[in-house]
Amino acid sequence: MSSRRLSEDDSTDEVVSAPATRGQEVADRSAHLAGAEGALLRCDEVVAGYVPGVNILNGCDLYVGDGELVGIIGPNGAGKSTLLKAMFGLVTIRSGTVVLRGEEITGLKAHALVRKGVGFVPQTENVFPSLTIEENLEMGSFQAPKRFAERFEFVAGLFPALADRRKQRAGSLSGGERQMVAMGRALMMEPSVIFLDEPSAGLSPALQDEVFIRVRQINRAGVSVVMVEQNARRCLQICDRGYVLDQGRNAYTASGRDLANDPKVIELYLGTLAKA
Repeated sequence: MSSRRLSEDDSTDEVVSAPATRGQEVADRSAHLAGAEGALLRCDEVVAGYVPGVNILNGCDLYVGDGELVGIIGPNGAGKSTLLKAMFGLVTIRSGTVVLRGEEITGLKAHALVRKGVGFVPQTENVFPSLTIEENLEMGSFQAPKRFAERFEFVAGLFPALADRRKQRAGSLSGGERQMVAMGRALMMEPSVIFLDEPSAGLSPALQDEVFIRVRQINRAGVSVVMVEQNARRCLQICDRGYVLDQGRNAYTASGRDLANDPKVIELYLGTLAKA
């Protein structure tokens, strides 16, 4: 049995004791260590934060296999986006490791990670509004400009509207369309894994559905995906495995289906997140 806060952020002091459930409650690391063996990407006991002496992540574990779609959910302030940024070299990792295909990449800068096959789509300010769609995608391949035509064809196959409107400025696009441009740009260097930070944030329900469909298409095209999402139920519907983060730690992990149907996860997290 473990104790864990029930909250939408870190401000409440209410503590809830929860029994083990169908979703694996993270009481030890044995399952992580077994599953992470040979994984495409893994992070182990990551501690990280934005300012000295204040940790947002307090020992997070995560792994993603080739071709997997992994979702990360949890209350506001749980450290979900911080975990993505830490793995992508945007937040200082104070202890723990991040490993890609057996090579430690802890603390590498973003441009080096892109070369190694890691893509990242931030939640906000994720396009260059004054540039056209085509120019945004060119920015995505600036480290390998000779591959632009080949990769543009691949991205156009996933997002045909981008090819049809390639000369349109990104600043004139809707939020959902900008999200497609941002994901397309991240795919231009042929990543083996892509990190998506709240891809449905701020979009209408119809556009959210469109984004989730596109995320699944990216995954089916052979790209592993790690996605942070506030729309927890929809995220768990499409992901292969899910992690629930709370207060910078792993609280539960299981298949998306099992987490979505787990009574204790529903009670502690999904209801709270739906209200949020």
